[in-house]
Amino acid sequence: MTLGHFIYIPGILLLGTVIGFVLGGRRAELAADDQAEKDQRKAARDARRRAREDS
Repeated sequence: MTLGHFIYIPGILLLGTVIGFVLGGRRAELAADDQAEKDQRKAARDARRRAREDS
């Protein structure tokens, strides 16, 4: 093994970890936004249903 391996391999592992962390964070944020939108639509649908039943 050369000195390059001791620098190159951990560097690539670190780069992959950073890229995965960034992409995973973005995906988690999008999933939370999608869930919030889904919850809003469900609440609106339930409110319309209750309004119809009360009339």
